[in-house]
This record gives sequence, structure tokens and C-alpha cells, in this order.
Amino acid sequence: VESAIARQLVDKIYEKRKAAALELEKQIRECHVQGDQRRISQIIDQLVEMFSNTLNPLHIRNGGLIGLAGTAIALGVDVAPYMEKFVEPLLVCFTDPENRIRYFSAECLYNIAKVSKGEILVYFNPIFDALSKLAADSELSVKNGAELLDRLLKDIVAESASIYIPQYPETEKVREKADEEYGLSILVPYPTSAPGGENYSGARKAFSLAHFIPLLSDRIYVVSPFTRSYLVSWITVLDSVPELELISYLPEFLDGLLKYLSDPTEDVRVATETLLAEFLREIRDVSIMRKRNEEHAKAKKDKEQPEPTRRPDAEKLPDITLSHPERAAFLQEDDDAVSDTEEQAGFKDEIKAEVDHRDNGGEGIWIPGQGVQIDYPAIVEILLLQLDNQHDEIQQSTALRWLADFLNFAHEVMVPFTPRLIPAILPNLAHHVTMIQSAAIRTNKLLLNVIQNLPSPTDASSRPATEKQTVVPRTIPASPTPTATSSNPSRQSNTGKESGVSTRGEVSSPEDLTDIPAPSSVTMPNAPLSQKSRGSTMQSNLSDMGPPPVASGPSRPQSPLSGVSALAAPQSSMPPPLEDYRLFDYQATVNELTIQFLSEHEDTRVAALKWLIMLHQKAPKDILAMDDGTFPALLKTLSDSSEEVIKHDLQLLAQISSSSEESYFKAFMMNLLELFSTDRRLLDFRGSLIIRQLCLNLNTERIYRKFAEIIEKEEDLEFASVMVQKLNIILITSPELADFRKRLKSLETRQDGQALFTTLYRSWCHNAVAVFSLCLLAQAYEHASNLLYIFADLEITVQMLVQIDKLVQLIESPVFTYLRLQLLEPERYPHLFKCLYGLLMLLPQSSAFVSLRNRLNAVNSAGFLHIAPKSFGPTLLCCENHSLRPTGQPVPLQHGPNLAVRRLSGKNYFSISEPSKQSTKKLAGKR
Repeated sequence: VESAIARQLVDKIYEKRKAAALELEKQIRECHVQGDQRRISQIIDQLVEMFSNTLNPLHIRNGGLIGLAGTAIALGVDVAPYMEKFVEPLLVCFTDPENRIRYFSAECLYNIAKVSKGEILVYFNPIFDALSKLAADSELSVKNGAELLDRLLKDIVAESASIYIPQYPETEKVREKADEEYGLSILVPYPTSAPGGENYSGARKAFSLAHFIPLLSDRIYVVSPFTRSYLVSWITVLDSVPELELISYLPEFLDGLLKYLSDPTEDVRVATETLLAEFLREIRDVSIMRKRNEEHAKAKKDKEQPEPTRRPDAEKLPDITLSHPERAAFLQEDDDAVSDTEEQAGFKDEIKAEVDHRDNGGEGIWIPGQGVQIDYPAIVEILLLQLDNQHDEIQQSTALRWLADFLNFAHEVMVPFTPRLIPAILPNLAHHVTMIQSAAIRTNKLLLNVIQNLPSPTDASSRPATEKQTVVPRTIPASPTPTATSSNPSRQSNTGKESGVSTRGEVSSPEDLTDIPAPSSVTMPNAPLSQKSRGSTMQSNLSDMGPPPVASGPSRPQSPLSGVSALAAPQSSMPPPLEDYRLFDYQATVNELTIQFLSEHEDTRVAALKWLIMLHQKAPKDILAMDDGTFPALLKTLSDSSEEVIKHDLQLLAQISSSSEESYFKAFMMNLLELFSTDRRLLDFRGSLIIRQLCLNLNTERIYRKFAEIIEKEEDLEFASVMVQKLNIILITSPELADFRKRLKSLETRQDGQALFTTLYRSWCHNAVAVFSLCLLAQAYEHASNLLYIFADLEITVQMLVQIDKLVQLIESPVFTYLRLQLLEPERYPHLFKCLYGLLMLLPQSSAFVSLRNRLNAVNSAGFLHIAPKSFGPTLLCCENHSLRPTGQPVPLQHGPNLAVRRLSGKNYFSISEPSKQSTKKLAGKR
């Protein structure tokens, strides 16, 4: 620099420094015209020394900055070869403690960027990093200067980032050096259809999105609202450039971006919500476009290729190969790297009226979403991580909305994630925040519909064997399982994030499934149930029901390995077709649903049971077997405090029993009785509900017969008496058992009714009042009257009197209307009067006594004579014809202290005999 200019350039007065810069600008122009690059280089070195030396006075450093700006203006775009000398020292000034240095350095870089245009993009990463710090500067003037520079850079990126090629060897060398530092990466290809594009088909562009993403992934976790706003604005700009396809790198910064939703600054929240909505719209468009391309390609192949010559791999979409590290897998061009197939060309012709043509006269067509590859599994991984209590409510609701939308347009992606979606969605069904609850309900409903529409394994196994031979073998992970480090990938805001970049690979599109059948399912036969005691089957607990470890699939090749995307284990490719039932892991899903039984929320437990009911309907032979650990959990759920939970649990148990072998049903009944035996509170408060619901969902006779067979052999006489009393009350009063009661009344005409009565009678003998009421219900009045003699020898306890009191009240109920009408026919039903007067004699003079006496007096006062039958000691009742016959020797007691059963001539008879004193004492102690 000339001495006069140098003296003025370091003057303390700003106007003199500015005038010196103008003179320096003229000198640089002269040197540039003369081609004196050596002198220009020396001048730039001198200016860099002036502003970069922190020991220099402030006015000298400012003079160096304003002189460098003048030099850049003089050189214009030809300043590019010298930028390597001053860009790094200039960016160091962005963090200088002096406000004026920071401001003039931003002003200087503004002038340099304005004249260098696209050449400045070679240094985009360091400039972006430095500007992100100035965006949160405390000095307003510095912040304003940085904002001006930021706007200029955004204009340059939006205009030139996708096509600009470095024009100078020096900047191209810087670009190559960046490649060596970051490794080979995939970039959007330079469009060969553009003017001169054929000359740059293999050149590196100045801007590299693949090089920028690691920096963005690191800076995305800042906490300053100013820096966050800066980052959101830049992501918006980069996303607005179609050729860059930023959406393909979304997993690299989505986790940090979702945190902005809970930023205290409203501007940041609004901008983030808008950006995320735009990303979701793009993903939807890409998914729809991909499916349309696949459907069209499949239709073309089906139409053009004869059926006999079709190869198994004919339905695969053509692979996209790379001929150069800079060639992208995002946009298909007319070169060797990405070849257009006839199917894609035909598809473009059909929608040509709907797309925009480029400026080259429509030679190339740009279709939004075509050729873009999205890492769905990595995105779903990030969304799942938002669904815990550690994240803000807005993040949880946003993640649920995204998952719900994915279930609408990319459900094949979501199917393998079902075992992990269950524990993320179901607990939020009862969330105290309405926004989260409604989003969870919608997501759960959509996921349930998706799984419900999958073909069951039985459907897949029934397909013709000839079709099975066309299936291309492939390995499908049972369900995506995160690695050990995936529990908390989010970092603290003040910590750095190590990330590396490798080549981003392609994600193969799913095949159309209409003609590709799934292989036959492997149905595990139900093992025969061992005859265990009821107590042994109740020892299992929920801690044994955790899902088995699922081996994660191999990492997807050629994928950027950042801290977030590396979490997605099954990244081998886009999932196979939805119709392939192998995508869905039934057992892992059942295990996760079983764990939800422990939830404190009723809605969650009900939803888990609804899921299990649906899954069992789809694969009744594959899940919820007796020995798979789920059965004890279902039994334990019967003790739930919610009536709705119990109803769904019983519906599921009934569904399993109806589709299982008889041994399963017997084991279920035995375990249920064991549960009632150990939990008397459950029997008292929920026993009636449980038995009635079982009768609704299963055959009532089957249930009562099995209960009777088990109770008949019950060793705990007290429990047997209580259980028979409960079953008897349900039998008499429950509307669900109306048809069952009618069968018991038809003993004279139907042999099956006689057999049913015999089966119940044996176990009902455990309770005196219950067996008496059973005889009244079955209209076996003669036998019931004979039972009264046994009552006389029993110890009449308060509990027994209470039961008789309830029976009198039941006689006054609509269930026994027929019995009260039969009182009007004493000649036809003589023993009925004896039964009722016997009850009257047993009762103390209570309200029940008065009620029954009034009923009998009403009959006598109406003029109906009471004709009491004569009794001749012990009698024998034939259950088939109700005829009384004299008995010889008393029949020895076979079961119960007061009633005995024996078989005569192949028919069942009941003998009344005088009980021994010892039997009387046992009955009294049992009652």
C-alpha cells in the first residue's frame, strides 16, 4: 500500500479512513488491470495483518477492515482467488470483544459476499457458524449488521446453491479440501439440461448440503432464542430450494427442532410449527408420489410382460446408482448416473399438464417429491423418543400427530414399530392435557385399524403353494429395537454433539403387494394342558411377561451416522408390503399390551384389552396360549377396580376359551375358582359381574356344568357353600340366564334338563338353602318338601336364616311368578304348600315371616283348600318321572351329609335318609 494511503487508512478519524479506502480501491483496480496479482496479494496480506493483530490499536484494525472491503469491491468476483487469505482471520473478528471490530468485520464480509456471489458458498460452513453467534450478540448495531449479511447470504444460497460451480482453481481447491475433511457425500446433481450443464456433469458445486448437515446437527441444540430463530430461518430457506431436498436429511436435526416448540419466545414457536408443518406436508407428498410411481410401474409391467415369463424380481423398481460421489439419489437426470425408465417417462406424460416446466422450454420436467428418499424409520425413532414425561407437552402432542399422519400415508412403515408404539401411545389415552389425549386417541385408533387390516397368518398360509414359490426371500426384523444408547439421545444445550458423515444410501421403495403372497404362517399347536392344581397356575406374575429380546437389524448402508439417525436399527430399506404379515410381531406386541395392565389409568387398561381381543381374533392359534404367561395376567385383571376393564377382560377370556380346547376352558374355570377362593372380596363385590359376563360371552350351561363338576370335588366346604350360594342367586335373578332357567323347569319333558338338574344338584348340596331353591326352580316340590326334614336336624345359624329370608324375598319376585300361581292349584301341586309352610316354620317372626304368611293366608282365604300329602318316611324321587316309590334300606351317603345319589337301572335317583349325628355335626360346622 502506498505510504500516503497507509497513513490515512490508520487515521483515528473515520472519514479519513473511508477516503483512504476509496484511494486504495483505485490502486487495486489499476493493479488488477495490469495483472499485478503479486502486489494485490501483498496488499491483502498487509491488510490482514492490520485487522487480525489484536495488539494493534482499534483505529488501525478498523482501517484494515475497511481497506479489505475496498479491495474486494475493486476486484469484484475476481476476489475469489484471494479469499483463502482473509476469510478465516475475518471470521475470528466476529468474536472480538470490541463491538466496533465485530460490526466492521460483518460489514467487510457483506461487501465481499456481495461482489463474490456464488464463490463465497465455498466458505459457507464457517460463515454460517460465525453468524449464528452474532445473531445473539448483545450489541444492537452488531446484530443489525449480522442480519444484513445473513439476508445477503440467504439470497445467494436460494439463487445459486443448487447449481453454482467454483470458477477459480483456488476456490475449487478449497472445495476439494472440504471433501477430504468430511468424506465422500452425496449431493444434488447439477442439472445437465441447464445451459452448459453438460460441461459440469462431474464437477463439485460450491455449496455442499452434505457438508452443512453435521454443522446444523451440532448447532440445533442451542438454547438462545435469537440463535434458534436464526437456525429456523436458515432451515426454511434451504428447504425452499427444491433441488437441495433438505427433507432427506430431516432425521439429522428433527430432534433438536422439536425442542423449539417449547421455547419461551412466541416467534420461535410459531416459526418452528410452520416449518414442521411444511416438512410433514413434503413427506406426505413424497409418499404419495412414491406410491403412484410404484402403482404405475407395476401396472405397466403387468400389462407389457406376459404372465408365464414374469420373473420373481420383475416387480422391483430400478435401482438408482451413483457414478460420482457428488451425484445424488434425489433427482433423476438424463445422464448415466440415474436412468429414467419407460414407466417413469410414461407417468410424466400423463401428468405433464400438472407440473411446472423449467426455463429451458420444457425440456426437463420437475415433479415435486419424485425421486426423493426419506428415512422413515429414523424419523419414527425420533418421534417415539418425544413421548415421555421428560419432554414438553407440545412436543408430545406434535409427535403423536406426526405418527397419526404417518399411519395415514405410510402405514407400511409403522407396522414393524407397533410393539414400541403401544407403550408410547396407550399411557397417553388418559393424559391430563386434552391436546395430548385427543392426539393419542386418534393415533391409537389409526394404528388399531392398520393392524386389523393386515391379513391374518391363517389367510397367508391358505394361499396356493404355487404362489409361494414366487416370493423373494428376505430378512425382516421382527420389530425395530433401539440400541442401548437410544434411551436418551437428546443432549444438554451446552454440550457439543459429535457427528460424522458418510454416504447417504438409497432406500428401496416397497413393492406392490397385490401379486406377492406372504409365506405360510407357522402355527404353533396348543400343547395339552397339564392337570395342575388351581394354586399352581396362579403363581405367575407380570414380571415374567417382559418381551423377549429382539435382535435388531443391520444398519442401513450409506447413511449419515449422526447421533440420532444411528438409533434406527432396522434401516436396511423401506419396509416390505403391508400385506406381508411377517412385518408384524404378534408376540412382542402382546407382551407390551400385557404390561399395560399395570397402568393406573382405566382408559389405558381398556385399550390394551381391546387390542388383545382384536389380535386374538386375527391369530387365535398363535397368541394368548395357556402357557405363554399372559393367562395369569388376564386372571389377575379380574380383580381390577374398573367394571369396564373386567368386562373386556372377560370378553377376551371367553373368546380364548371358545377357540381353545376343552382343557383350556377347564383350567380357566379352575383358576377362576381359585381366584375367588383366595380373594373373597373379589367374590363378594365382583363375583356376580364376572359370572354374568361369562354367561353373556359363553354358553351358560357349559359354564354352570363345569363349575358344578369342580365344586362337587371341592375340599374347602366353606368356600364351596359360599360359591354355590353365589351361583344360585345368579341363576335365579340374572336376566342373562332366563333361557337357562326355562330348561331347568322342563324336567318332565326333556332328558337334557334332567341331566342338567342332576349335575347341578350334586354340587348344590354344599348349601342347604341353595339346593332347596334349586328344587323350587325346577318344580321338584315333592323332593323339596322332603329336604325340610333334613333342615330340622341342622343347626339353624344366622347365616342360614339370612339365606332363607332372601329366598322368601325371591319368591315374591317376578322370577317365581309361576310358583305363586301354582298355589291356586293345591290338588295339582300339593307338596308346594308343604315347602312354603316348612319355610314359614323355619323363619323367626320377622318381616320375611309376615310376608310369606300373608301370601299363604291370601290363598286360603280365597277358598282354596290346602290338601297336605301324607308321608310314609323316607322316599325316593326319580328325576326322570317325579314318581314317588318306597325305599328299602337307606342308601349310604355318597356326597354331602344329607343327600345321597345312586344309579338304579341306568337312571339317576335321589334317596332321602336320616342323617347320622356325625353328618349333622359336619353340616352344622360347614354352614
